[in-house]
Amino acid sequence: MSAAEHRIQLVVGLGNPGREYEKTRHNAGFEAIDALLKMLPGSYDKKEGFSGIYWEGRFKGQNLTLLKPMTFMNLSGKSVAGLVMRKELQPEEIMLVYDDVDLPLGKIRLRKDGSSAGHNGVESVINSLESQKFARLRIGIGGASRGQQIDHVLSKFPASEQPVFDKVIKAAADAVIMAVSRGIAAAMNSFNGMEIGVEENKENPGVAGEKTKTMEE
Repeated sequence: MSAAEHRIQLVVGLGNPGREYEKTRHNAGFEAIDALLKMLPGSYDKKEGFSGIYWEGRFKGQNLTLLKPMTFMNLSGKSVAGLVMRKELQPEEIMLVYDDVDLPLGKIRLRKDGSSAGHNGVESVINSLESQKFARLRIGIGGASRGQQIDHVLSKFPASEQPVFDKVIKAAADAVIMAVSRGIAAAMNSFNGMEIGVEENKENPGVAGEKTKTMEE
């Protein structure tokens, strides 16, 4: 991590609360938080507040907080801004993790900052923080036909896609951990070229295979 790069102290996974939204494409951010809680060393204390559920712990000698806003997607900024104010964080110390219909299933993309690109949850965070200068990790969920996007993002993955998505969530969690420990630039270089797809297995047709390609290859 370069001396000029801010250390990420808050990771926010976007999604919708409620059992009816569990395991839907739009809740990819929530699933990434769940994966992080399993993969990060040490223990994280679960708390409720700031219109969300959050976990506090330590990683690499620094405080780290994981947040799931419970406000529904288009009001996510209310939860994020409240916690950011309480912890006196800068936008550059935040990473947002969320689904993206413009990325095919099997890909993730990290950026240091940028616009919402039409994602209601990201737009809410930008408006609440009055800043675009936070890192983000987009998880590809595959596109939909015009006029079908709402149904698409609120749908669950079919059996043929679920194994791929499970691997993508694991990769997303790995990318967050690298971004926190080594910086967003290192994570971008390692993960932005990754592609996880379904490859036909001659002995076990339909079994998901993994293909990765990094920017360094």
